Amino acid sequence: MSAVLFTALVDDAGLFPPTSLHMDDALARHRRDQERGCAVLTHRFLCPTGRLDGLRREDFVPRRVGLIVDTPELPPFDDLPVDLVEIRPADDTPVAVVAGRVARGLPAGVRLFVEVPAGPAPGDVPDGVGLKVRCGGPTGDAFPAVEHLAAFIRSCADRRIPFKATAGLHHAVRHFDPSLGVERHGFLNLVLAVCDAVEQRDPAPVLRTSDAARLVQQARSVPADTARRARELLVSYGSCSTTTPVADLKELGLIEEDA
Repeated sequence: MSAVLFTALVDDAGLFPPTSLHMDDALARHRRDQERGCAVLTHRFLCPTGRLDGLRREDFVPRRVGLIVDTPELPPFDDLPVDLVEIRPADDTPVAVVAGRVARGLPAGVRLFVEVPAGPAPGDVPDGVGLKVRCGGPTGDAFPAVEHLAAFIRSCADRRIPFKATAGLHHAVRHFDPSLGVERHGFLNLVLAVCDAVEQRDPAPVLRTSDAARLVQQARSVPADTARRARELLVSYGSCSTTTPVADLKELGLIEEDA
């Protein structure tokens, strides 16, 4: 099994639901994670643009910051170590139009990801722009069907469009959530679905399975080159917990140490 598969996989979304930490608590947790240096974490702190002033008031500055645009305009951020910007269009604005408005003003080295619905990737994604897909939310209808998520992954792989994932990926393996009455997508399922897609296989079957033993066996057999290409596509995913993903991978025997 290639270590690349799970390296720098999890962004810190502690400010977001359902955890919704206060800024000082979120930064204190992030600082502890950064000091421990767990390789599964990206050590990127996700922050809404509407809360940048709160971030600036704190003494601790994360090593990397990802901006989630929730303001009408993208505010200045030259004083912060921002390496990506994620935006969810308010309507059906084409990706190319959103990218044209935002990307031209970004400093060199800052990547833009535009959120789109699960399904085949839009045909107007400019070079250098990535996509973002939502895998769940507070209600059952926020969880995309396996077929829609598989179509998104397959089209990104075919066209080599990098993407990020967000929401709903609370555990490694797909499982039923009785409180919402839906099957939650697993982040391990997602990673392996991308591996299948880069090898020209249908990603739907592995997205659909809740067989942990099967997923572990597949993860251990992923060739190093496949893992590398898969992770070039799947940049990372946001998690409100930074301990659960690591604990799940340890329990499954897919990583041995926290750091």
